[in-house]
Amino acid sequence: MIIRSGSCLCGSVRYSVKDAPLRIGLCHCADCRKESGSSFTTFGIWPRHAFESSGEVKYFQGRGFCPECGSRVFNESEGDEMEIRIGSLDMAPTDLEPVYEVWVKRREDWLRPLPVPQFEEDRM
Repeated sequence: MIIRSGSCLCGSVRYSVKDAPLRIGLCHCADCRKESGSSFTTFGIWPRHAFESSGEVKYFQGRGFCPECGSRVFNESEGDEMEIRIGSLDMAPTDLEPVYEVWVKRREDWLRPLPVPQFEEDRM
């Protein structure tokens, strides 16, 4: 069993996820760009039962942040899933690769598409 751990920048919020993610994605939507301060975000979806966390988390529009340092770490996704910001994992997840990209209509022109399914908006 693989157990991955992660945290916010200051370490006040910690979490762990067990086993493999259900999927990994790359998002170029305006919300992800604004909250990350970057051109896109990389996220992983795990079953809720594989997720544990400690520390106080504040939420804004469903997005979980550390109230001390402001780091975005995770949020509850649709149904029984948890969405983790891959960059918040403690160890670089070199074995986790995106299997799709969403909101590609907002992708920067200089950023080449990955060789995975592309969705103009959400993955529905």
